[in-house]
Amino acid sequence: MSELVTLKENREFHYLYRKGKSFVSPVLVTYIVKNRTDNLRYGITTGKKIGNAVKRSRSRRIIRAAFSSIYPSLKKGYDIVFVARGKTPYVKSDDIKRAMESHFAKAGLLADKDGT
Repeated sequence: MSELVTLKENREFHYLYRKGKSFVSPVLVTYIVKNRTDNLRYGITTGKKIGNAVKRSRSRRIIRAAFSSIYPSLKKGYDIVFVARGKTPYVKSDDIKRAMESHFAKAGLLADKDGT
């Protein structure tokens, strides 16, 4: 049984930045790398360039909301890091969700209808 786990260690993020495949859109950058577990692990980064604490928190919230709606349709066994961009705090989670779906489709992470 797989579960959703968050990345917390700095080295885990740096590993994804170094080895992961990146997908870029105006509102979001996604790094994806295969892990050795059956879990889907994710992390969210919002740097100071995004704005003050309120904007960074909003960015994390809308990224988390978009990801939670897509999560059931993703293949397991990957690490994912989302990096907020300058436009992120000003858009709706639907825009973020569209960007994520595009990134996951390019990466081949969207599971088929039967869940594989």
